[in-house]
Amino acid sequence: MSITELYTNVINGLTDNEQWQAIGTTILRVVLFLVIGRIIVWAIHKTIDRVVLEREAKRLPNHARRMMTVGKLMKNVTSYVIYFIMAMLIMSEFGFNLGPLLAGAGVLGLAIGFGAQSLVKDIITGFFIVLEDQFGVGDVIQTGQFKGTVEMIGLRTTRVQSWTGEIHIIPNGMINQVTNFSINNTVAVVDILVAHEEDVDRALDIIRYTMVSTQDDNLISAPEVLGVQSIAATGVTVRVIAECRPNTHHAVSRKLNIEIKKALDASGIEIPYPRIVTYQRNEKGGSRDGA
Repeated sequence: MSITELYTNVINGLTDNEQWQAIGTTILRVVLFLVIGRIIVWAIHKTIDRVVLEREAKRLPNHARRMMTVGKLMKNVTSYVIYFIMAMLIMSEFGFNLGPLLAGAGVLGLAIGFGAQSLVKDIITGFFIVLEDQFGVGDVIQTGQFKGTVEMIGLRTTRVQSWTGEIHIIPNGMINQVTNFSINNTVAVVDILVAHEEDVDRALDIIRYTMVSTQDDNLISAPEVLGVQSIAATGVTVRVIAECRPNTHHAVSRKLNIEIKKALDASGIEIPYPRIVTYQRNEKGGSRDGA
């Protein structure tokens, strides 16, 4: 091609209105895609920030930091997804064939999914545990046969320390059901046996007075004496309940037991205990006269 022909083609291209119209339309679409993408990213980030702030206000400081981390992770993931979609749309505007590219990405993702099913399950479950705020670090939980205090929550595993010191590392994919003991207030239930020989009304009055004067930081309100719970051969059972802070009912029950025991001992109220009673029967033998 001579220089004259090349010059003629360039001039014709520069003066072709349809070509410039197509280029302008493509540029306008690209700009429109970028603007819409930025608006979508901004709206999603604002929604995530609002949800994180609402949950952050209800949690402890260490849980609040965890929620901020989750918020950043969610914003990064959504940004990458939306920008990837925008890039695909822009490439299609410039004439790239996206079919083979998407097919190759789908085959690669399918291969990774089949090769690491358990890992993917652990990560997805861990993400939703953190997202839904099912439990946090410091909470006392039970999942399956494991019960203890949560030490660490990861996207793949959760570490739980039992009250005897053992550390249980549980894959998140195995966490199907969770009981959280650290969210709501608990109730301490104390049953006291009073001997049948004692005055039950007097014992109830002594226990009520003792409960009103009992002080403990874990108590939400003064313990309540419900009354006689049952009557058995060993004695009369009096039930006392007390609302206390989450997962403190065991400690509160122990304190109430010792306070009630001291009060009953000081008042001379006897608590039944196992006894052995021996009865001796004297039999008078008669004499028979023989013939």
